[in-house]
Amino acid sequence: MDTLANFFAQNIIGVYFFYGLSFFSMGLAIFLEMGHSSELEFSQALRPLAGFGLVHGGHEWFEMFLLIYPQISQSAAMAWITPLRLVLLASSFLMLIAFGARLISGQGRTIFTSRVVLLILAIWLVGLSWVINAPLPNVERLAAADVYTRYALAIPGAALAVWGLILQRQRFIEMGMPAFGRDVVIAAVAFSMYGGIGQLFAAPSRVFPSGVLNAEIFIHWFGFPVQVFRASMAAVAAIFIIRSLRAFEVETRRRIEILRDAQQAERRRLEALRAELLHRTVKAQESERQRIARELHDETGQTLTALGMGLRGLAETVQTNPQRAAQQAQHLESLAMKGLEDLQRLVGGLHPPQLDDLGLLPALRWYAKEVRENYNLQVIVNGSGAQSNLSPELRTVIFRIAQEAVTNAVRHASATQVVIDLNISPTSLRLQVQDDGVGFNVQETLSSSTPRPRWGLLGMIERAKLIGGECQIISQPGAGTRVEVVAPLEAGANV
Repeated sequence: MDTLANFFAQNIIGVYFFYGLSFFSMGLAIFLEMGHSSELEFSQALRPLAGFGLVHGGHEWFEMFLLIYPQISQSAAMAWITPLRLVLLASSFLMLIAFGARLISGQGRTIFTSRVVLLILAIWLVGLSWVINAPLPNVERLAAADVYTRYALAIPGAALAVWGLILQRQRFIEMGMPAFGRDVVIAAVAFSMYGGIGQLFAAPSRVFPSGVLNAEIFIHWFGFPVQVFRASMAAVAAIFIIRSLRAFEVETRRRIEILRDAQQAERRRLEALRAELLHRTVKAQESERQRIARELHDETGQTLTALGMGLRGLAETVQTNPQRAAQQAQHLESLAMKGLEDLQRLVGGLHPPQLDDLGLLPALRWYAKEVRENYNLQVIVNGSGAQSNLSPELRTVIFRIAQEAVTNAVRHASATQVVIDLNISPTSLRLQVQDDGVGFNVQETLSSSTPRPRWGLLGMIERAKLIGGECQIISQPGAGTRVEVVAPLEAGANV
């Protein structure tokens, strides 16, 4: 045992180097890992542990430096070196206390951590002032301050760290990461040995119980310096804390998988919506064709048949009864005019000629007039900006979106007024359709399985995308509905 003690005594500088390296490596590894975003509470708590590792490792290397150059201890520089050593030691243990308190308090309770740190700091300062002012030789006073700092800060810090790591183990298990739970338990055991034994056996001093349990007693009992024990526990704690950092990698992979699954689900949803929208578009086209065929047969076809029969009768009557022939001609003329109006109405419903002949704003005003006459709904159209040279596709899409918005106001909103605002700038076109109807929950409506008005809303959104624009539908129950469309215009177009 004496041989082992002599070996470590001769290589005590290497022990301090290894001791400092263990904690410094842990602090550096944690510091580098903190650059990754994480939602784990463990990530936030590790910040003070990184500080503890870096500062405490630096403190041990400082002690090693003083052993390498013992002449410094006899120089005037010790007047500021000794307080610096104490500040480094106390600062590192305060960070260890903050680490444990942060793990114990959990997320969002930083006030608890601050109060624990401040309370222990206050107790340490009160005791330190008593030690410094004690009637002792300077060397004994400095030794007592070092020992008191380890008792007052290191042992509570290690105890809090152990408690916090045990709680973290349970959190890892709940998150489905039991392997990391085992890592932090081993680190907790190492910290308990480091604080409960390594810091208890401090240098001999007047501070109880260092007069009975101290570094000299430790080497007498176990045959090697307490610094070796501290360094060993520091290495174990560092290794398993660094191992537990892999939890962030697992968390990152899980978040990537969740995002990937969400993207795939959203892609499938959009594909299903587009497929359904295409299906309903085709169905709507077929329904429109059937309506046109029915109207042509029932109205235009009957009008033309009546005209043909009337003309045959007119040919026979014109010679025998000219006065009756004149009456028949007038009737046939009114019949022809009615047929022409029906045909114009049918064509206008398919594609308003005003849209091509006069432009987008006149077409909207024509449509507003039709709605006022047919549905007794006040529709106001406001416009600004030059209307020329808008592409036919853009005019058609914007007109259809406005038409769908007004149709929804007529059918579903029980509105009394609709305001259409069209603003054209050199770079963009903005359309806003606002009604004073009953409104609705947009999110619920878009996510429901009700065909109407869901598909009408989705149709407006999809139409806007076709021209590279964006359509927003803003509504709340009882607050009306606003449809806003913003579409870019080609650079250099004379709009």
